[in-house]
Amino acid sequence: MSKAKPKPLDRIDIMRALERRVLWLSHWMVHNANHIRESRDGIKVGGHQASSASISAILTALYFDVMRPEDRIAVKPHASPVMHAIKYMMGREPLERLQAFRGLGGAQSYPSRTKDVCEVDFSTGSVGLGVAVTLFASLVQDYTRLHRMGDPDRPQGRIIAVMGDAELDEGNIYEALLEGWKHDVRNLWWVIDYNRQSLDGVVNDKLFQKIKGFFAEVGWNVVILKYGLELQEAFKLPGGEALERWIDACPNDLYSALTFKGQNGEGGVWRERLLEDLKGVNGIPDLLSRYDDPSLHRLMTNLAGHDTQSISQALNGIEGDQPHCIIAYTVKGYGTPQAGHKDNHAGMMTPEQMELFRRDMGVAEGQEWDKFLDPEVSADILAEFVQNAPFNIDQSRVLDDGKIVVPAIEPPSQPKISTQMAFGQILHGLARSKEPLADRIITTSPDVTVSTNLGPWVNQRGLFARRVKEDVFRQQKVVSVQKWHKQRSGQHIELGIAENNLFLALAAMGLSEKLFGARLIPIGTLYDPFIARGLDALNYACYQDARFMVVATPSGLTLAPEGGAHQSISTPLIGMGQPGLTSFEPAYADELAAIMAWSFEHMQADDGGSVYLRLSTRQLEQPSRPLDKNAIIRGAYWLKEPTAQADLALVYTGAVAPEALEAAEAMADDIPGLGILAVTSADALYSDWRRNGTDSHVAKLLASLSPSAPLVTVMDGAPATLTWLGGVDGRRVHSLGLDQFGQSGDLPDLYRTYALDADAIIDAAARALA
Repeated sequence: MSKAKPKPLDRIDIMRALERRVLWLSHWMVHNANHIRESRDGIKVGGHQASSASISAILTALYFDVMRPEDRIAVKPHASPVMHAIKYMMGREPLERLQAFRGLGGAQSYPSRTKDVCEVDFSTGSVGLGVAVTLFASLVQDYTRLHRMGDPDRPQGRIIAVMGDAELDEGNIYEALLEGWKHDVRNLWWVIDYNRQSLDGVVNDKLFQKIKGFFAEVGWNVVILKYGLELQEAFKLPGGEALERWIDACPNDLYSALTFKGQNGEGGVWRERLLEDLKGVNGIPDLLSRYDDPSLHRLMTNLAGHDTQSISQALNGIEGDQPHCIIAYTVKGYGTPQAGHKDNHAGMMTPEQMELFRRDMGVAEGQEWDKFLDPEVSADILAEFVQNAPFNIDQSRVLDDGKIVVPAIEPPSQPKISTQMAFGQILHGLARSKEPLADRIITTSPDVTVSTNLGPWVNQRGLFARRVKEDVFRQQKVVSVQKWHKQRSGQHIELGIAENNLFLALAAMGLSEKLFGARLIPIGTLYDPFIARGLDALNYACYQDARFMVVATPSGLTLAPEGGAHQSISTPLIGMGQPGLTSFEPAYADELAAIMAWSFEHMQADDGGSVYLRLSTRQLEQPSRPLDKNAIIRGAYWLKEPTAQADLALVYTGAVAPEALEAAEAMADDIPGLGILAVTSADALYSDWRRNGTDSHVAKLLASLSPSAPLVTVMDGAPATLTWLGGVDGRRVHSLGLDQFGQSGDLPDLYRTYALDADAIIDAAARALA
């Protein structure tokens, strides 16, 4: 009698084998980092094995079957080991990086665009920002396509975020959803790993109903993947409907507890509980008798988020470009001894548990890092499948676009003007030009477009929208200086009042070249004190090396009647402390023009970054002088050169220039040769000094002074911004600035009250010389 031929392998068999290997590699990576690699400091390495287990099947289906090269994905932070395992199997990450996971030069704890080598689309951390940025990336993809930028033959991709359900506690996600509804975002998928567990416990029951309702309310299609194919078949049996109702009604914490006990040898817990709760229900005893204890445990945890076939079918079946929310039910720690335990978030398998896991996975010693080891499918078949996966066809997914030529930028010619007004006029001049740079500028603002002087730019270049909408006020012949005509060719995206959204939009715009092959020059404006509202998202944007210009007004007290809520104190320190961001605070329009020209180059440079301009609404008399643009960019220049015998120098930043000049004039007879140092960027000045010490720009500037001459610094902001100047060559420094909340008033009153006026500078000089 001939032997029966083995069932031919199908696509799902291969996918399940790949999922098993992804699960093993991700867990071994963490185990190796914590238990095998030498620890030199005794600090726990960590690695989120349980969170990786709950997402393994979902990411396996996405990377090996569903996604295409043009798709972009944000992987939930705690699934970093899974992502690295998949990239390793695809040949996109070397083994050494996995072996050094969470070590110097190794795979990062959370997916990182700038620190990982495996082409991460979006950096993610456990604060929901990696989810929300995908919404704005979807909007930017539409923008570049409708403006005919980038490769016209490149297909439009789906922008995908894979998130944990606990990330839905983050408010920035809902702010982004509302903005997405207003802008009619497309080609966007958010896949929720609905394991119903967070760091400290189990999430509220029926949370999915609230999630479903909210997403549906803002125009998303909601797809719920709850039960795997095995459970679906069981529900068709006599008693199956009652079993489905029991699972639907089972509290999350009870389900998790039974899962943990069943996974760890107490297989009878499911049978005992079901027979008790469903006593007398026809068909239940016979249904349960079909399964031994281990099989019943597998059945009761056969959720769709762990069923590769269910996931692939559902995701490949999505049609159209409407945004989709996919809620995939999973078990945290699925397939491991930690499954379901409420403390498993930061927990990891012990060496003894890992040995049991190794046995269950069929991995012998020495085979731990094999890419395609599987007891059921040959390595050659798996390797060929991975090699030919649609997502893996393109060798590199990081795109490039040519650099945009920056034309000469001239300052406005008015004898008296504020830096904010000068900024608006410079942009207006670019908007009216035919310069290629102007066509690549995209502006955005959180409902303060006009009050931050972007109005003239928008009048020339228009508001962007996927659907054309005429300016009804203009149609009705209502006189207005603003032309709010929405069109596909518009170059301004108007946002609601949410600074998180502003910085997430700037992040997506600033990554446009790498993601979509179209370089944009993003400019965002807001009120300076409200940088603090969006600081988390600003830091996130800079961490990804997104390139943009953020322009903030008013500086300090200068919008005096608005009161303390519109007066900024610590923002100069934020500008100095934020990596990836160079901050400037010019006093005059010619300084601003030089800084903006440099900024447009810097935003495109391989070693460049983003720029923060802290501007003022205070109009100043403009000097007529030759300009040392290099000194302005490096951070400072002598507005008035000191003599070698000068006993004192005044140092100012920004809008308080008139007070510094007035004080210097009043002290001219008493302190001959007094110098006035204009600081245009405390940030650039400090960074240069940290790197170059006595060869730095500021050290050479201060060398013009008498060695014993003290400094009096003044700025409309935190005094610590300039206090460090005393450390350059050991001088005494007396610093004036804001260290308390402001109030309403006019500028003379407030400058006097907060010791920023000429009299306060003169008093500080007297103390310095005493």
